[in-house]
Amino acid sequence: MTIDELNSLDREGFVEAIGWVFEHSPWVAERAWDRRPFADVDVLHRCMIEQVEAASHEEQLMLLRAHPDLGTRARVSGASAAEQGGAGLDRLTQPEFEELQCLNNEYRNNFGFPFLFAVKGSTKHDILRALRGRLRCSREEEYAEALRQVYRIARFRIDDTVR
Repeated sequence: MTIDELNSLDREGFVEAIGWVFEHSPWVAERAWDRRPFADVDVLHRCMIEQVEAASHEEQLMLLRAHPDLGTRARVSGASAAEQGGAGLDRLTQPEFEELQCLNNEYRNNFGFPFLFAVKGSTKHDILRALRGRLRCSREEEYAEALRQVYRIARFRIDDTVR
């Protein structure tokens, strides 16, 4: 889809086309729709980030919590499954899987939301290293980093959808 085609959609069509890029949070696209037309994907992405930044803490936390734990063998969205598979998280050895589950649980217990990492272009080793390191962050630092990772994930998804 081109940016012009996206700009021409009504609110419902716009949310249908791009509402999924922020995991299970179509409200981001719904709120961004009023800011059309978007000159390009950079402006679209920036506008969507602004909607998240303007959202309440509770809405932001729900957005963070909408993401699956990395490497989970539970049901995840098609986009998440493809992204995680590209990083090798669908081919973890049993010890790697167990370590990732343990670290994911520790992270979620510490911060109250799942570990978020834009996995595109990364390996399972990069992800495990980042998870170990980010467990040492403060809650405030990690909350901000988790949102930055959500924005990166959304940008990858927009780039795969809009040209």
